Amino acid sequence: MSEIDSTVRYTKADYRATMQTLTEGAILAVVVVLIFLRDLRATAISVLAIPLSILPTFWVMDLIGFSLNAVSLLAITLVTGILVDDAIVEIENIVRHIRMGKSPYRAALQAADEIGLAVVATTMTIVAMFVPVSFMGGIAGQYFKQFGLTVAVAVMFSLLVARLITPLLAAYLLRDPEHHAEGQGSIMRHYVRVLEWSLRHRFVTLALAALVFLGSLVVAGSLSHGFLPTNDLSRSVLQIELPPGSTIADTAATTDRITALLDKRPEVRSVYVTGGAAGANGLSVTAGDVRKATIIVGLVARSDRSHDQKAFEHDMRATLSTIPDIRYSFGNGGGGREFTLILSGPDGAAVEQAALALERDARQNVSVLANVVSTVALARPEIRILPRLEEAADLGISGTQIAEVARIAMIGDISAHLAKFSAIDRQVPIRVQLDERARGDLSTLDMLRIKAKTGTVPLATVADVAFGEGPTTIERYDGRRRVAIEADLVGNTPLGEAIGQVMALPSARNLPAGVTIARFGDSEIMEEVFSSFSLAIAAGVLMVLAVLVLLFADAMHPITIIFSMPLSIGGAVLALLLTGNAINLSAIIGFLMLMGIVTKNAILLVDFAITEVASGVERTKALIEAGRKRAQPVIMTTAAMTAGMVPSALGLGEGGAFRSPMAIALIGGLLASTFLSLVVVPAAFTVMDDAGRMLGRKLSRFIGPKDE
Repeated sequence: MSEIDSTVRYTKADYRATMQTLTEGAILAVVVVLIFLRDLRATAISVLAIPLSILPTFWVMDLIGFSLNAVSLLAITLVTGILVDDAIVEIENIVRHIRMGKSPYRAALQAADEIGLAVVATTMTIVAMFVPVSFMGGIAGQYFKQFGLTVAVAVMFSLLVARLITPLLAAYLLRDPEHHAEGQGSIMRHYVRVLEWSLRHRFVTLALAALVFLGSLVVAGSLSHGFLPTNDLSRSVLQIELPPGSTIADTAATTDRITALLDKRPEVRSVYVTGGAAGANGLSVTAGDVRKATIIVGLVARSDRSHDQKAFEHDMRATLSTIPDIRYSFGNGGGGREFTLILSGPDGAAVEQAALALERDARQNVSVLANVVSTVALARPEIRILPRLEEAADLGISGTQIAEVARIAMIGDISAHLAKFSAIDRQVPIRVQLDERARGDLSTLDMLRIKAKTGTVPLATVADVAFGEGPTTIERYDGRRRVAIEADLVGNTPLGEAIGQVMALPSARNLPAGVTIARFGDSEIMEEVFSSFSLAIAAGVLMVLAVLVLLFADAMHPITIIFSMPLSIGGAVLALLLTGNAINLSAIIGFLMLMGIVTKNAILLVDFAITEVASGVERTKALIEAGRKRAQPVIMTTAAMTAGMVPSALGLGEGGAFRSPMAIALIGGLLASTFLSLVVVPAAFTVMDDAGRMLGRKLSRFIGPKDE
């Protein structure tokens, strides 16, 4: 006995690839920390945050009922670089104090106290961004829930490690016998000169930042939109349909021919055919149409193939097009088509005419779609029995009796009315029906007997029996007649691009009165994702602002920190554009994560500047000193996070296509935000500080004296 088909194979491969990516990301993060700190002891203390944060996260995931699925594992993978952030900030500050001549014990105490608020604030902004979003409704909310809560739990444990364990280990394990002083390299001198210029021309700096943000919105508008990135499941679902009137023998012959063609392909590992299946994946046990079949094609592992799944399906379309009298389509992994639009209206004929026109228009003019078909029911032969109601009423025969006679003749009576053959351990129903050849003989049907008031009469006495044709099913959408336009996407075409091209067709813009187009399947979920995205961003930003106001006990400087969020968008969308990725669900989760972590740079700068100003340092000097002292931890944490996400961005292994857009958006946004924040945030700080003082003077008469 051998396994025919299984979806678990891909799940296991995805798990192995994710764990490999997690390990590679952790190693790269360690290397980056070592390069910057140049101290094995400090590096070991920082990197200890990764296992001490991830392992308890698995425990909490088990408590709240999460599994190790693609979304939660992706969260763990991408958060690897973030987990060392807090520890890096702590250890870098401790090392800086040690190099100022302090003992490791004294340096750990003072440095941890100095950086404490910034570390707590950076972590809480991530939590504030993701926890509210995790409780969104809909299908998109299920993705955000698993991802967001996993990230929030992991960074909370990293905060505990950074605040409790990192200073403790640093106090007793770090050594600096030489007590060398800090130097200032050429890169730092150039940065300080740029920072001084931005502070002297703060409004010009903010105007340039605004132009960068507007440009990023223009670039974002040029990107395509999709639901999920194209993934290689090593499993194709092929659905075929023969013309009306085809028999099960015709279906078997056609599927045998297709199976023979598939067996010649080196990528094919197994072929499983279910004839007459009603289930989309061929696993349904319900009765289906004998002229339809589902073929499950198992492919060898992606590493053993020269072509991905999409390329294989593209090649097979050319082969299948040589087989006459069949409709065929490849499913999207869940059984449905990749592209689906619904036309609905009160008039069935108008809906069908509009659907046929749109199908023809899309097939001829939309090159990014393949196998465009409509679900307009094909007319198939049928026998129609039309009761003559007046004559039937004279004989005391109802329409129900006529229907019952026809049903029993064609398919037999229901089980409750059937005679039973008593076997030893069970009763076997005896179903009686007309011979198959007699069912198509009108003269035989005319002579079927119906019970009347005066005895029995032939069916022909009260009804007309004739051949005709008509649909086998009538589908409705919200109570209205509906027809679907379905197609496969060519290559890696984003779903949003295909929908845009179809909606621009003349047949879609000039629909008959009462006929409307609605999105369905992946396109419907995609629309829900993008409509929820703005709400999710707004809710997250408000929560981040509330947390920062509480932590800093100030209303103006948190706005300075929020100002760093839009600076990251340009880098994210530019990275997606350069790598040819669309804005899809994976990228959107990346944008949400980006909004939570880019505030880190601004928090480090603003916190240091506030502390220096409070101690009596002039504001400009305090901001320049903040840039000089906080530039290294800002760049270190960004480099560590970027290094941890590089394996995910490469998209290697099973499930890599889903991880890649998210990591690419995060890397691009982090890099852009880091370099822009170091220059723009200090300029924004001065503007908001002046605005706060002006408001203070204006509102001081409404506020009572404050006790010192």
